[in-house]
Amino acid sequence: MKQRLLDEIQSSSKNTMMKRGIISHLIYSENSTITDMSKELNLSIPTVTKLVDEMLAEGFVDECGKLETSGGRHPILYGLNADSGYFIGADLKQSGINLGLMNFKGDILKLQMGIPFKREDTLDSVKEFCNYIQTFIEQTSIDREKILNIGVALCGRVNPDLGYSPTFYNFGERPLADIMSDQLEINVSLDNDSRAMLYGEYMKTDMKGARNILFLNVSWGLGMGIMIDGKLYKGKSGFSGEIGHNYGYDNQIICHCGKKGCLETEISCSALYRKFVERLKAGEMSAILSQKEIEEITLDDIFYAIEKEDLLAIELVEEIGRKLGLHIGGFINLFNPDLVIIGGDMSRAGDFLLQPIITTVRKHTLSLMSRDSEIILSKLKTQASVIGACMLSRSKFFAID
Repeated sequence: MKQRLLDEIQSSSKNTMMKRGIISHLIYSENSTITDMSKELNLSIPTVTKLVDEMLAEGFVDECGKLETSGGRHPILYGLNADSGYFIGADLKQSGINLGLMNFKGDILKLQMGIPFKREDTLDSVKEFCNYIQTFIEQTSIDREKILNIGVALCGRVNPDLGYSPTFYNFGERPLADIMSDQLEINVSLDNDSRAMLYGEYMKTDMKGARNILFLNVSWGLGMGIMIDGKLYKGKSGFSGEIGHNYGYDNQIICHCGKKGCLETEISCSALYRKFVERLKAGEMSAILSQKEIEEITLDDIFYAIEKEDLLAIELVEEIGRKLGLHIGGFINLFNPDLVIIGGDMSRAGDFLLQPIITTVRKHTLSLMSRDSEIILSKLKTQASVIGACMLSRSKFFAID
């Protein structure tokens, strides 16, 4: 099955291209009639009927019942066969790994979150990362031959077309995707984690018809995923959305990129952690100090303090929200999006982050623009990137942009 599908996808024949178009349509619509596929793909009904019959015989498509209509014949609905292939998503964080398994239809079958892992820029670290993915695959009941692609989400700059990550695991001319493909003996594709988060939200939550979306990934750093007219925007080399390294503040703080005053030196979880610790060392109080020494405090402790309405932690999050809202206002004026999603670890602060963002956006954005754009928190939360990696793994396998 896997080799036949690989051969089929790699073929450039007109028949194959039309089948890929049908699969692409079914990915986004979940199920469809012959007539709707014909209109969407601009193909004749006899042609679509022939292709669907072939894909039924090959096991890639299933009948999914009949469309309820007010009268006349009820047309047959077709959808992807869930068991015809599987996809793995791997979300690599600074100090952990999230892994997911998805079937051909797009159902998430298994998630394993928060696997401890210290990322280092070495080949040994890549091999260890691959070993975790390998163990995850072995723990599923899926035939390895049915795993069609592994999608990896990484922070920083990622060229998804060439499989390179200039930010991490960059070992010269050989793409990271090729290194991992050889190690795992399954095709591997890469993408930026902010785009993965946006794609996961778009595919697995109710977007209410939104097709122009900005996703603000406020994690240890700051990134943005961009969707224009229902398509992810990558830029020339895949590096779009690196807003964290725009100059924003005359604070003389050196960012990990080596420059001073980047946005993420003031708007990120690393900024929250730095300021929280600095304020405690300056003599301010927090409930955390009754449980831990300053040197022992972690980012998770700060978010726990926010849940318990710790005044210092809330003050710092609201300050970050106001600063982020100022920049989101500029993005809204520039992009005029349907929707702005706030995600990443910082979204754990909930309304303490969201409300100052909305207030600041309304203050600094053209009124007509701000009314166009709804601002919400991520619905998938910490699972957004790994679910998005699963979904992108399938999309890239069929070369769906």
